[in-house]
Amino acid sequence: MNVDREKFFNDGFLIIRNCIPPEQLDGLRDSFEVLVERQKAIWASERGPDDPPGGAWETSGQPRLSGYERLIDPTTADTVEICLHENTMGVCEQLMRAEAGAQNKMFMCSPVRDYGPASWHRDIHPVDQAPLRGLQMDLLENAPGYLQWNIPLYDDNVLWTVPGSHRRGNTEAENKQLCESSQVPLPNSIPVEMNAGDGVVYTNTIFHWGSNYSTKLRRTIHLGYRSFGGPIFPYVCHFHRNLDFTRHLSPDARSVFERHARLYREECDVIESTFRAIIDKNADAFREGLAVIHPGGSGRIVCLILLSKVAYKMRFSSHPVRAAFGSDISQDIDLGPRFSSAELETLWERFVKLDETIQSHEEQFIPGFQSGPMRYYFEEMPTGFDVEDFIASWET
Repeated sequence: MNVDREKFFNDGFLIIRNCIPPEQLDGLRDSFEVLVERQKAIWASERGPDDPPGGAWETSGQPRLSGYERLIDPTTADTVEICLHENTMGVCEQLMRAEAGAQNKMFMCSPVRDYGPASWHRDIHPVDQAPLRGLQMDLLENAPGYLQWNIPLYDDNVLWTVPGSHRRGNTEAENKQLCESSQVPLPNSIPVEMNAGDGVVYTNTIFHWGSNYSTKLRRTIHLGYRSFGGPIFPYVCHFHRNLDFTRHLSPDARSVFERHARLYREECDVIESTFRAIIDKNADAFREGLAVIHPGGSGRIVCLILLSKVAYKMRFSSHPVRAAFGSDISQDIDLGPRFSSAELETLWERFVKLDETIQSHEEQFIPGFQSGPMRYYFEEMPTGFDVEDFIASWET
């Protein structure tokens, strides 16, 4: 499949017609319904004393099977193996110019009653990622490091986007509309019209919207892919640490996940050596490590901000302004035990100056992000502070 990279970079998304080969569609519908029934049984068993018999299935505005790979068996392995298809993973690899690892697997279902629209948003929270303009610059000047998919098993037009909004910050008109109501169409927004089996791949820095969660049958696969060995370090950088589910897959599919898990472990090793160079104030070793993590010549300050979030999570575990801090990070789990408490303290001290440059003395807030008010800048990157300034800050 030839992928139109130029259209993706212009619009922020691509529709892939017949993403699921027509001959596989009915089989996938059957397999996913088996997973839905298994999850419904779990939700029923977990319901609270005041919940209806179905638990979350009956109370959620959008019932989601998060991490659905944990529900599979050999008869439903096709629900995971579709993630490795040339029409999904293969498309990501063309856009990323890298290997693509399927990490987030979710299945979105229609609710039992009408809930109406959700809110417009970008999937960005600057406290544990980086300012929007930095992420956008990294994507546009290098390549995407993280991509999301919606693949409906039945005709679907729930998802809307604002084409091109991945290339810029919010406009005044958008902020005005979001403050008045975040649940109506934004200026220049469009529905993503998909037939059963089509797919849309998009950068989640784009404005997008779940326009109507109704009882109309909805069964939509939602996937996330991170790059390995591409030009940039992805801002969603975790990967599977438990591959038990792969025992149900074909040998070829299992080997793909095992390879990506190995690439993830090798990435952790490089991050460790780069962190040790920072602790030791070894500037040359630090520059070499950073170039391996983020080969693209531009945008390395964005990578450095992302690494600061890993270091923060290793040092402090959580953040007072975001309960889910670091949910897109898993390297801390692997790297934390490799460092002593004193080393972690020193490592974070090296990052403090950088962390200060991406914060204001006053609370910031821009609507449409996945965060409330905080001191971290939502959109703008720091000026007058680059990788060499970070190195110089070790001595101040």
